[in-house]
Amino acid sequence: MHTPTLFRDRGRSTQIILGGVVPCAIGAAAGIFVGISAPVYWAIGAVAAVGGVLAGFEHLDGWGGADRGLVGGALYGTSLLVAHGLAGTHAEVSLGSFPPLLAVVTAIIGMLLGALGGRLARMARERETGESVGPLASR
Repeated sequence: MHTPTLFRDRGRSTQIILGGVVPCAIGAAAGIFVGISAPVYWAIGAVAAVGGVLAGFEHLDGWGGADRGLVGGALYGTSLLVAHGLAGTHAEVSLGSFPPLLAVVTAIIGMLLGALGGRLARMARERETGESVGPLASR
């Protein structure tokens, strides 16, 4: 199995791009397309979900992936709402009765997806080496 570089071992500028700029850019794209095309909006959301799981692979376990997913999901949801507001279009998809709550929902979903990716990566590393890895390995 190819072991990805851990997020903590990447340079600070790469961390900022992967952990901040990418979720904001994808969220902004979703915010623009929510007022143009529902299928494109959902496709962008699916790409973001896959990205959330893959981002979790850059962490030792599900806890690290969950932390990153929480931040990434919050940035995605906030960027989505800001871009949609700036675009000034009518949403083709319901953003709920209180749209700011969407940022909380995307943060929770991001947390779960990142945790899944981190846990899957940990299981793969343990299977590969035959021993427990991560911060709880000594327990």
